[in-house]
Amino acid sequence: MLFSRRIEHCQVCGTPVEYKVPEDDNRERAVCPSCSHIHYVNPLNVVGTLPVWGEQVLLCKRNIEPRKGFWTLPAGFMELGETTEEGAARETDEEAGAHIEMQGLYCILNVVTAGQVHLFYRARLLDTEFAPGPETMEAKLFHQHEIPWDDLAFRTVRMTLERFFADRVKGQFDVHCADIR
Repeated sequence: MLFSRRIEHCQVCGTPVEYKVPEDDNRERAVCPSCSHIHYVNPLNVVGTLPVWGEQVLLCKRNIEPRKGFWTLPAGFMELGETTEEGAARETDEEAGAHIEMQGLYCILNVVTAGQVHLFYRARLLDTEFAPGPETMEAKLFHQHEIPWDDLAFRTVRMTLERFFADRVKGQFDVHCADIR
């Protein structure tokens, strides 16, 4: 099922909207019958990092729903006024209190059914002092064999980690793109 952020009222004038295909468009949209404003609902960007310390990666145990109590990479929704890289660094600080050096875009994952695009950057940890924020129960380093694979919060995290460990064996880190439906 396709994720939906259904609009009920016009964001311009407050009138209840109607769903119809606007002229010169190809899909149903929320259209205001009063002021004719067309409301577009687009995917949300989720940005985060894959922080590494030597042979270990940093994961955060979620203290919020969805998937409270499961492990994830530090990530969250991008904010207006920031780049994807800035958002990824901010989320890493907010969720793990980790000090990092960004190392470039690593994974772009289109989560079609959730209406999201996840962008993960590789990051080098500058130290092992973590100060998790309120959204995180615990921030912890894991060797590959210690990863709690059955307790990962999201498929995007699993896919990013699998690609990372495979790339590490190859000695080359490519940019990966994938679709999750």
